[in-house]
Amino acid sequence: EVQLVESGGGLVQAGGSLRLSCAASGFTFDDYAIGWFRQAPGKEREGVSCISSSDGSTDYADSVKGRFTISSDNAKNTVYLQMNSLKPEDTAVYYCAADPGSGRCLPADFGFWGQGTQVTVSS
Repeated sequence: EVQLVESGGGLVQAGGSLRLSCAASGFTFDDYAIGWFRQAPGKEREGVSCISSSDGSTDYADSVKGRFTISSDNAKNTVYLQMNSLKPEDTAVYYCAADPGSGRCLPADFGFWGQGTQVTVSS
């Protein structure tokens, strides 16, 4: 059974940092793409950043480029999202997702999802 468990969310002031973790189990980690997505109240879920566990290639939404960094520790089956220079508009529930064949960082392309972790950035 595929399981994805997010952690690391919380409340932070604008300009601060958080690191999200996604612990994965139940599948061959190296064969999957892992992505971070977010959904703010009243908005559609959007892709934030994705990484290929096989070759380490990454993709970022324009809104987070230069501020967020995705990384993967294959030995721990864990993907991280380091978020710096946080802005109030980054406030959302952040979800980790996995898929064996995704080439795009789009929610519709990911089949397995975690429960999400809340990130709130105060101004």
